[in-house]
Amino acid sequence: MHLIELYKSVQGESSFAGLPCIFVRLAGCNLRCAWCDSEYTFTGGKAFTLDEIEAQIKALSPCTLIEFTGGEPMLQAKELLPLMERLLAERYTLMIETSGERPLADVPKAVHKIVDVKCPGAGAAANTFRLENLDTLTRNDEVKFVLSDRTDYEFARDFIHQHALEKRAGQILLSPAFQKTPSPQRTADNMALDPRKLVEWMLADGLPARLSLQIHKFIWEPMKKGV
Repeated sequence: MHLIELYKSVQGESSFAGLPCIFVRLAGCNLRCAWCDSEYTFTGGKAFTLDEIEAQIKALSPCTLIEFTGGEPMLQAKELLPLMERLLAERYTLMIETSGERPLADVPKAVHKIVDVKCPGAGAAANTFRLENLDTLTRNDEVKFVLSDRTDYEFARDFIHQHALEKRAGQILLSPAFQKTPSPQRTADNMALDPRKLVEWMLADGLPARLSLQIHKFIWEPMKKGV
């Protein structure tokens, strides 16, 4: 497998936010989201065997929560899925952050999927979600929408209602996008969408969703890597 980085920090998003977590960031992505904050993952990386990766993870113990992210980790599904099975057998709690552009049916059910459905503001990456992946969701899984403006919010709202997401997934997350070139200040001024506006829309529509802020961008400088 080709990795960009492997490190321990706190989980910044999802219902696991704030918990210590080991991040395994895989190299490669076939999408180009307009607001992407991980463009350094698109190419490169270093090759590791599954044994080497597992050894690095165990060296960061006693942390038992692991997130596979990228890039798009499912591009390396051939190696990733067996690694997941090995780590589940070791009683780790696993998460995967994925766009849902790749098939998810073979991801072990015990893995918590965080599926990022791309809104119009994602640009060329919009409309790449595979609808058949909705059938793979369980109550352990979460569906995330990154929002840049009102158009993105209305897309997410309509998608949630059309597919009854609250009956498919355990959590629905609405996350304001960050600006491509944020200042070093750890404030909401760096967001492309004011979270206060988003909250007003959510409350007005009674949307069955959770506001999700990337808390690592308020703890460290928004562009800092490896946190």
